[in-house]
Amino acid sequence: MTPIQAPASGKAAPLGATFDGDGTNFAVFSQHATAMYVCLFSEDGKTETRRIRLMERDGDVWHGYLPGVRPGQLYGLRADGPYAPEAGHRFNVHKLLIDPYAKRLTGHPDWHDALYGFTRGHEDEDLSFDTRDSAPYMPRCVVEDPSFSWGETRPPDTAMEETMVYEAHLKGLTQNFHGASPKGGALALASDAMIDYLTDLGITAVELLPVHAFINDRFLVDKGLTNYWGYQSIGFFAPDPRYLSDGGLKELQHAVARLHAAGIEVWLDVVYNHTGEADQLGPTLCFRGLDNAAYYRLAEDKRHYINDTGTGNTINIEHPMVMRMVMDSLRYWVETFHIDGFRFDLCATLGRTAQGFDPGAAFFDAARQDPVLSRVKLVAEPWDIGPGGYQVGAFPAPFSEWNDKYRDGVRRFWRGDAGMTPELATRITGSAQQFDHSGRPATASVNLITAHDGFTLADTVSYLERHNEKNGEGNRDGHGENYSDNFGVEGPTDDPDILAARHLRQRNMLATLMLSQGTPMLLAGDEFGNSQGGNNNAYCQDNETGWLDWARCDADLHAFTRRLIAFRKAHPILRQKRFLHAHERVTDGIPDLFWWREDGTEMQDADWENADRALVCAEMRMASGTPAYAQREEALYLVFNAGGSATITLPDPPEGFHWVRHIDSAHPDAEPAPADATVTLNGPATLAFVLEEPPI
Repeated sequence: MTPIQAPASGKAAPLGATFDGDGTNFAVFSQHATAMYVCLFSEDGKTETRRIRLMERDGDVWHGYLPGVRPGQLYGLRADGPYAPEAGHRFNVHKLLIDPYAKRLTGHPDWHDALYGFTRGHEDEDLSFDTRDSAPYMPRCVVEDPSFSWGETRPPDTAMEETMVYEAHLKGLTQNFHGASPKGGALALASDAMIDYLTDLGITAVELLPVHAFINDRFLVDKGLTNYWGYQSIGFFAPDPRYLSDGGLKELQHAVARLHAAGIEVWLDVVYNHTGEADQLGPTLCFRGLDNAAYYRLAEDKRHYINDTGTGNTINIEHPMVMRMVMDSLRYWVETFHIDGFRFDLCATLGRTAQGFDPGAAFFDAARQDPVLSRVKLVAEPWDIGPGGYQVGAFPAPFSEWNDKYRDGVRRFWRGDAGMTPELATRITGSAQQFDHSGRPATASVNLITAHDGFTLADTVSYLERHNEKNGEGNRDGHGENYSDNFGVEGPTDDPDILAARHLRQRNMLATLMLSQGTPMLLAGDEFGNSQGGNNNAYCQDNETGWLDWARCDADLHAFTRRLIAFRKAHPILRQKRFLHAHERVTDGIPDLFWWREDGTEMQDADWENADRALVCAEMRMASGTPAYAQREEALYLVFNAGGSATITLPDPPEGFHWVRHIDSAHPDAEPAPADATVTLNGPATLAFVLEEPPI
């Protein structure tokens, strides 16, 4: 096929394929290419009908305008240039490429050796060159008009201190949910039944695992598995086709609009640290073929990739055009889909420079000053496997962070590990050691007990060891240390005593989560006891293992979780931005935090140093420095007992007040009732008392 010149020069911005009502402008970045082509395909996607060379180049952006090209047109890119892996270049014009700015894709690559820029099996490996056309095995990009009529719906703009996060996989959440149709996609999330469920539970933000277009890794497909979680992005502007029933962007926009109308935000888990093209032996699908040396961080020999992510490659966020792509992507999702927040996978990678991790790195500065991103929540997963990769607490405001110290501390306290009382005290008061600096609020700590990566809550109390045999990796994948417990039996059991202990442990951990300072995050399904059969790395389980099992819903656990969330929402002492440091309050001279022994005296150093101590009692008030107008309640008294029986002496209430027990994990159905001066615990329990005025 002979290349032809584009009918018009077009513009260098915006990047991607942009329809203007008469035609479409194409603009593609490549610093090192010698030629760039847009390939148009027939309606069925099978035939390449035209190959247009983009003759105009402004700086490193190739562009051209095609009159008459309208939404729905299928296309792809080809880039010519040097194939010199030892110099960092892997151009191969025989490979059809995804437009990095494509707004929609028709599907996923169909694995074939032609998808690789080199000849697989050749003795020279990636130094060889493959001349087969990859187009028959590649998805097509689609020209899109992303406009949508949002009507009167507005983003909820929920304050972080009011936020209740619900982490969910879009398909796993909806595949078996009654009343959700069609199953497994954006429209199911928008169903009346799903929205009613979320609002009734008390959720204010749904955090979705990746919905950016991603690939199914070849090694998984060869084993009859698939990439379920989606952490192998290949298109940062396109929703993955598997979540759209007819392929249209409006399905996801409709879902966001429906959730917003119900007061629920939508956050996305995004992966800007690597792509799905793997290492030097990976396929040429997009970035590698457009400009490998610009898009990826390369080792000194230029042939190999820096692998701070554990996936084979690392995006070169320090390149200005790669940074631009990431920022353009984030803004696009906010402006086009009205997304309310982002959780950045392996976010330490985005802050790593040649000198190491830097909280003042260019990406953080760009995100913090951006007028669009300033309106949404930014949450970091504060680690990766690279050098200095563990950075919990080191991110700049306004970033919040997943707090794995909270997860591990809570699990270990309730498991009965020795010496965990001081650790729990630190975690329930907002992890100040990590987050109380640089003006950061207590809500910067996103508290979690479980997440998609690891055991579910039900499995945390049912398994000592991971059971990932179905993943086909010899049970070597997934976390090795889960701080879990099985109460003497690995997995399912009919023993009523073990079941009762497991149920109580789940209630204790859920209660701890909802009674802690910080921003709570609940893994979808934990509220009703969902299990993955001990699989703590279900990334490839697009089946009953990974989908929520709604048919086995523990109605009692669900009711208790709902009650906990409602209690948290009703008590601002639990939802503070200021940290509690036992400082006296100007308004009344009373400290905002007391730590009590069970006998009613204050904790001493010897008590904190007692490794056998498994009881924490905290009296909390609105924090010192809180304006008088915001001090809306008197005090809460919280008890966390991971040990045996105990008698708790409550602090003397001030005149005209009494303590009312509202939460008791050992008696989850008990109604609120005034408490006696002493309270007897028969074993592990979490209790919450409210200082109230007696009714007249």
